Amino acid sequence: MLFTAQPIDPVAFSFGPLSVAWYGLIIGTGIVLGYLLANREADRLGMPKDMFADLLIWAVPIAIISARIYYVIFQWDYFSQNPGEIIAIWNGGIAIHGALIGSVATGFIFAKRKGLSFWKIVDIAAPSIILGQMLGRWGNFINQEAHGGEVSRSFLEGLLIPDWIINQMYIEVNGSFAYYHPTFLYESVWNFAGLILLLLLRKVNPLRGEIFLSYVIWYSVGRTFVEGLRTDSLMLTETIRVAQAISILLVIVAVGLILYRRFGQGIKTRYADKRN
Repeated sequence: MLFTAQPIDPVAFSFGPLSVAWYGLIIGTGIVLGYLLANREADRLGMPKDMFADLLIWAVPIAIISARIYYVIFQWDYFSQNPGEIIAIWNGGIAIHGALIGSVATGFIFAKRKGLSFWKIVDIAAPSIILGQMLGRWGNFINQEAHGGEVSRSFLEGLLIPDWIINQMYIEVNGSFAYYHPTFLYESVWNFAGLILLLLLRKVNPLRGEIFLSYVIWYSVGRTFVEGLRTDSLMLTETIRVAQAISILLVIVAVGLILYRRFGQGIKTRYADKRN
């Protein structure tokens, strides 16, 4: 029997010639919810009013630009031959690691200019970041992208996921249809677990910086495994995926920073402490 279910339309709605994509709506929702979560915690900890609103004005556009730059760098063989495509972000091609680099760098400069603790800011922001990533993967689901290799329908049914997800994973690639690993779902579920972990860490009141560094470790470990299933990875070499290499490096750096700040610098300031 031929499979007849239609994929979800990536366009949510249109106003004349203007179309609004589900991907953009999902990303926008993630930004708004992340802001509300961070802003509420910042108020609780006595941070300056509207601090995260001021930070987002800079961090969001810089994150998008840096995500594109990162992608272009690792696809330079193509973009060097098609320079006009470099700015064509509407055709796809951004990388979350690039966005993180840009947003964290923006947060560092922002904290220094405002005389605030960088570690406190990123600790507050960490649950919001992973919340945004958790939601953002559903934009990939709508677009039928960032998936893994071929699987059978019975495999997907064995995951006990609803039919509307299974049906959306029936994707045309190079002219033929097949079911594919829902890697978007694996990463989204992993990030949801990470969100719960980070919110629980707030209750424990760890040393300052350790919530953010825990986020880096948690996300990077999950990304390392999920990336190994994907078929559209940016490649560092013929066998090494960029995201896996960066993730492993980030785990090493984050663990090293936790140990150094605990035992080398002897950090005593805790997450919820009022002082910078």
